[in-house]
Amino acid sequence: MDNVVKTRILVVDDEPHMTRMLLRLFRQIPEAKVESCLSGEEALEKLPSFSPDVVITDIKMAGIDGLILLRKIKEFDHTISVILITGYGTIEMAVQALKDGAYDFIQKPFDSDHILHVVQRAIERTTLLRENKRLRTEVAGCARERLGIIGESPAIKRVLEIVERVAPTDATVLIRGESGTGKELIARAIHRLSNRRDKKMITVNCPAVPEHILESELFGYVKGAFTGATTNHDGLFKEAHGSTIFLDEIGDISLSVQTKLLRVLQEKEIRPLGSTKTIAIDVRVIASTNQDLEEKMAKGDFRDDLFYRLNVITIYVPPLRERKEDILPLALYFLHKYSEKYEKEGLNFSSEALDYLVNRSWKGNVRELQNAVRRAVLLCQGKVITPEDFSERLEPLQVDHFNLYLGKPYTQAKKELIQSFSRRYVEELLLQTGGNVTQAARLAGLERQAFQRLMRQLQIKSRNFRKE
Repeated sequence: MDNVVKTRILVVDDEPHMTRMLLRLFRQIPEAKVESCLSGEEALEKLPSFSPDVVITDIKMAGIDGLILLRKIKEFDHTISVILITGYGTIEMAVQALKDGAYDFIQKPFDSDHILHVVQRAIERTTLLRENKRLRTEVAGCARERLGIIGESPAIKRVLEIVERVAPTDATVLIRGESGTGKELIARAIHRLSNRRDKKMITVNCPAVPEHILESELFGYVKGAFTGATTNHDGLFKEAHGSTIFLDEIGDISLSVQTKLLRVLQEKEIRPLGSTKTIAIDVRVIASTNQDLEEKMAKGDFRDDLFYRLNVITIYVPPLRERKEDILPLALYFLHKYSEKYEKEGLNFSSEALDYLVNRSWKGNVRELQNAVRRAVLLCQGKVITPEDFSERLEPLQVDHFNLYLGKPYTQAKKELIQSFSRRYVEELLLQTGGNVTQAARLAGLERQAFQRLMRQLQIKSRNFRKE
């Protein structure tokens, strides 16, 4: 029955016996509907109504041949996987067919198991590309409506439900999760949905501030409190009055600062360093940590009473491995973002790249995925991102890539090969150095001016590689 059809396969060949044989073969594929046409013209008429996932076509046919049919199918729907079959193929023809977008090129006589395998891989490719297209549309339409939190997995939906419930209150929130999961994004979402959203949220990266400075930064100080205190200084808690303060990675603060922070949470007041007076404040506290606070409490490194004050509402942000269905929407969101930023619009992921993204272990979670997509956008030389573009080191030229140069004159092939290597080499050094041209030139063993000249020749801009 058609309502259980998951795959549609169209066979095109002007030899009826070949068509019948292929129909019998492909009907072995579960939940597949297979139909046939005896000409390219008939296939083009059938495209809109049948909407195939895969087309298997002979090349040599009267009228519209397989190569013309391939180009017209790609114009109609680029996600359809087209497999070309021929009895007289040449290497030049195969290369041209693959350049025109063919999924594969098979010569007669062929092995039945081999062509079945190729068709099943083509089905997977089409499924991934159509999912890519659907998600791209979804992301473009609703990314900002969901507070910038991308994902439709049950795990992230539960997080958003808690965010929406606690945001209108003034309850203290502790956000827990591994590094790179997006804890600050959750904090910003809570603030944006709260009654304090009209004022800026103050963010404090606790590990980034030296211990002897953190106390004065949080609570302020008065003139003369210590050497160098020549004026009064309002701390970040006072700056956050009427708003929200986000204490990122609170597990890293010292016990002395923990004691003063506990007083703020209990009394709703601060005492600047060197002052005998307290200042009442109205601040909502959101904290985050990637550490095991229970273990730190057991060792005496984190105050129990502060933990219980912070732990009024706990939100656990799951790692990416626990919400794999969010990987592609996130990757597409970052692809759209960096394509615009680096003026490389029109980029897409290949089916192999999509497969790579879904199956890679993202130990650094969303942050690692974001950086990987950014790198791929920068390194991609065409309109399609492949798994090779995610490489974090300069890979040797692959043999199948090298074969593409063999059909060209020596001088042209040498020029293109050197330019391809030079571009990848320069881009990798700029990625490593965060866009620092002087440091990249030193690593390359070149004078800065020579390196800059090479960048101009390749039209590479250092600002595109600077870290955000």
